[in-house]
Amino acid sequence: MKEIVLTHKKNGMLVLLLLILLYLLSLAGIIGGGFLIDAGRSPVVFILGMLIFCTGWILIPGLKVLKPQEALVLTLFGKYVGTLKGDGFYFVNPFCTAVNPAAKTKLNQSGDVSSVTIPAAANNNSSASMELTSKKISLKIMTLNNNRQKINDCLGNPIEIGIAVTWRIVDTAKAVFHVDNYKEYLSLQCDSALRNIVRLYPYDVAPNVDTTGDGIADDGSLRGSSEIVAGRIRDEIQCRVEEAGIEIIEARITYLAYATEIAAVMLQRQQASAIIDARKMIVDGAVGMVEMALERLNENQVVTLDEERKAAMVSNLLVVLCGNHDAQPVVNSGSLY
Repeated sequence: MKEIVLTHKKNGMLVLLLLILLYLLSLAGIIGGGFLIDAGRSPVVFILGMLIFCTGWILIPGLKVLKPQEALVLTLFGKYVGTLKGDGFYFVNPFCTAVNPAAKTKLNQSGDVSSVTIPAAANNNSSASMELTSKKISLKIMTLNNNRQKINDCLGNPIEIGIAVTWRIVDTAKAVFHVDNYKEYLSLQCDSALRNIVRLYPYDVAPNVDTTGDGIADDGSLRGSSEIVAGRIRDEIQCRVEEAGIEIIEARITYLAYATEIAAVMLQRQQASAIIDARKMIVDGAVGMVEMALERLNENQVVTLDEERKAAMVSNLLVVLCGNHDAQPVVNSGSLY
């Protein structure tokens, strides 16, 4: 279905003024007709004034007020007649009805607020006003923050991930008539696209893993390649919601962590990996310092050491440099021999 934008309907103020004038004339006719009836003349003026006064309100539902970045999809007896877009005061066929199947759907996103409960004693005008307001479609940029999902990555590790999707409606006709509820449809497609993309990546860099589908192992991961993953999620969602008249502007990962059942184990693994890397760095530095010490002693001929004393010196220096605690000096007053 193609969107039809009604551009020549912004004459609500003129119709409102004419309606007020018509009511004033009808009141004048009623009052003047009453005097004419009392004078024994024809009641045509009185009847005409009463008829206009009783039926003039029919034009009031045709007056529509829209704020900037709002739209109203109108149908006439079930047929789509067009969409009002842009701020202004409009007048349309009073028998047209506004359609928005997602008006009462509340998601965890910007623009959705809790519904207002109308008291039982409220008049019909208040109910009609609330209903009219709820049928308007927002064309603003909105952010959908879906619930966190537990998904297995490409290595089978369960992770928890959440995304925030920035979107807006670009075709009101598709959004209203192509899907049953465009908000729920968007939310479900975000969940499905997120699951399809996340299962292609490991949480962290893993060897022999192909994340691009080219048959070559790469360094892609959810933690290290978040921009690339978010871009693929955005493209996946856009392909799915194209028929709903929705444009996906951006998708961002807002939460990423291992699932609780393996979080402690993975933390120990990360700690062990960090300790090993730190030890490697300490040992490399200690060996370099020992080599430098031996070279300086030989160059300056401070002392002549045989192989056995060199071995003892190397052992002592490595113990001092690689130990977790401060060294406790031991004074040797004797000899090695």
